[in-house]
Amino acid sequence: MGVSKLLDYISVKEAAEKWGISERRVQKLCEGNRIEGIVRFGHAWMIPERQKNLPIRDEYGKRTEVIFHV
Repeated sequence: MGVSKLLDYISVKEAAEKWGISERRVQKLCEGNRIEGIVRFGHAWMIPERQKNLPIRDEYGKRTEVIFHV
């Protein structure tokens, strides 16, 4: 993955601040593959910056969106 592509992603910490949830919750959502477009980069998860809301998949794979007002 090139450097320009990495600029399109945010860290778990940045996503937690953006969505108003804990870093641990974002990590657990990543571990469960519940956030669309995530990438594992070494030991860190990277979340697409374009995600304005928190798009997650339920345990059955159905897409749901949690909308946060910013």
